[in-house]
Amino acid sequence: LHTLEGHTKPIYTIAFSPDGRTLASGSDDGTVKLWDAGSGAVLQTLEGHNREVTAMAFSLDGRTLASGSTDSTIKLWDAGSGTVLQTLEGHTKPICAMAFSPDSKQLVSASSDSTVKLWDTGSGMVLHTLEGHTKPIYAMAFSPDSKQLAS
Repeated sequence: LHTLEGHTKPIYTIAFSPDGRTLASGSDDGTVKLWDAGSGAVLQTLEGHNREVTAMAFSLDGRTLASGSTDSTIKLWDAGSGTVLQTLEGHTKPICAMAFSPDSKQLVSASSDSTVKLWDTGSGMVLHTLEGHTKPIYAMAFSPDSKQLAS
């Protein structure tokens, strides 16, 4: 339907908003772009990471976008205004994957530091650090009832 152009370096991650109207892309150029999925127009360019953006997820209500980077931080953005709500710090290596819980009250992140962190999205605090993997973690998912996490 469209070829979206605007990043200056390769794109590492993309995510659709739950309503399908917005596409987010994260790039080696350190930016996140929000695109109108219908027209292909750039809605906003979000700047704040110091390095490549490697993972993204929208909350289920579509109001919050989480982006993770090789700078080892996660940014929670207001998807409407493009402002940073919080910067989450705690991983020691690049962020590889992330997902919101079905109720959007928690965010889980995986890193090449071989840990999974469960964050409270309201306070920005780490609730749990899960250890046991011996290599980077590139994928994870919550069960629909939020009671189980697979990584």
